[in-house]
Amino acid sequence: MTGAGLRAAVLPRPLPTPVLAYAIRHLGAVAGVEVTASHNPPRDNGYKVYLGDGSQIVPPADAEIAAEIAAVRSLHDVPRPEDGWETLGDEVLTAYLERTDAVLTPGSPRTARTVYTAMHGVGKEVLTAAFGRAGFPPPALVAEQAEPDPAFPTVSFPNPEEPGAMDLAFEAARAVDPDIVIANDPDADRCAVAVPDADAEGGWRMLRGDEVGALLAAHLVHKGATGVFAESIVSSSLLGRIAEAAGVGYEETLTGFKWIARVDGLRYGYEEALGYCVDPEGVRDKDGITAALLVTELASVLKEQGRTLTDLLDDLAVAHGLHATDQLSVRVEDLSIIANAMAALRERPPVRLAGLTVVSAEDLTKGTESLPPTDGLRYHLEGAYKARVIVRPSGTEPKLKCYLEVVVPVGDASELAAARATGAEVLAAIKRDLSEAAGL
Repeated sequence: MTGAGLRAAVLPRPLPTPVLAYAIRHLGAVAGVEVTASHNPPRDNGYKVYLGDGSQIVPPADAEIAAEIAAVRSLHDVPRPEDGWETLGDEVLTAYLERTDAVLTPGSPRTARTVYTAMHGVGKEVLTAAFGRAGFPPPALVAEQAEPDPAFPTVSFPNPEEPGAMDLAFEAARAVDPDIVIANDPDADRCAVAVPDADAEGGWRMLRGDEVGALLAAHLVHKGATGVFAESIVSSSLLGRIAEAAGVGYEETLTGFKWIARVDGLRYGYEEALGYCVDPEGVRDKDGITAALLVTELASVLKEQGRTLTDLLDDLAVAHGLHATDQLSVRVEDLSIIANAMAALRERPPVRLAGLTVVSAEDLTKGTESLPPTDGLRYHLEGAYKARVIVRPSGTEPKLKCYLEVVVPVGDASELAAARATGAEVLAAIKRDLSEAAGL
């Protein structure tokens, strides 16, 4: 950067991605780069690029950057002075932590007890400092995963959604009996939440990203938030119902916070892959630190009422219908499997899934009235229940990802158990039929 005649500033040590996104706007920089494996295996080290407004790049900037990289024949051709950049002190981190105060309501309860895992990443220092400023009880740390380790030794994939990744956190929770468990991915822009559940193996259940997304939306509505609530098309339509009932704006975008962050008037944005933007004026990207603060405030408010996050999810299901979601995710070694599956679905679109009629089949490569083109397929289903399916290749991993949702009407709380059983049954049938249609 300095060899190209630019002024470059380096953060003082490994820090969460949201701190970089904040720093760009705070310092008035024109761009920012974060080197990270994010929530992927160690070999997937890469970088994220942000523009001067603190949001991630979108096409065609990504292709233009790739073309510039490809044009470099040798590093010997790139001017590289021995110095000239500056290493920042803690002033940016201090400013970020001060900004986290804006997430919480002054005087709100701060009593919820947490177990926290940094998943071998860089979140511990910043999250514990933010919790300390807020006055929450100090989180009980998962010691084996608390310090940065680029080998991610205790997990196959350092992603809280992956099987086994939360085992150590649940073990710690059984020892200290907290109100909730919180996990960040290694670069701490994602936030996972788990709750006590007597029916779950080990007594704890990971909430889906869609569940946390709805909980945070309901909490912000209760706090009087105004503006636009936004989500990507692969996330639950429950957010739209919450926004409509509250009289706030609502928008859908393509997958990724690079699109969500660009929504005019954004007040809250979320994506089912554990990403939440709860303070867009501070960080215009997903932020696992401020999301953790907000969900712990909500858990504290409910705790003072003798209630839990699960109770609030029940309230939302009664008010808006049970929005049951699931994902069919196929990890491959051979990328042609993904291309073949997408081709099969385009050539022979399914007409029924789980006994529900496919009433619309959209090829998103053509774009829609509200969405630019993207490699994906979207189906809307109707019959005994309404459902939605989106199929797309992952943008960051060798996976084909299928996002499923079915909405089951609920009359009152006595119908919730049956509705959940029905939702799970329909989702399982959609998975089976979709796998067959895609040739997987």
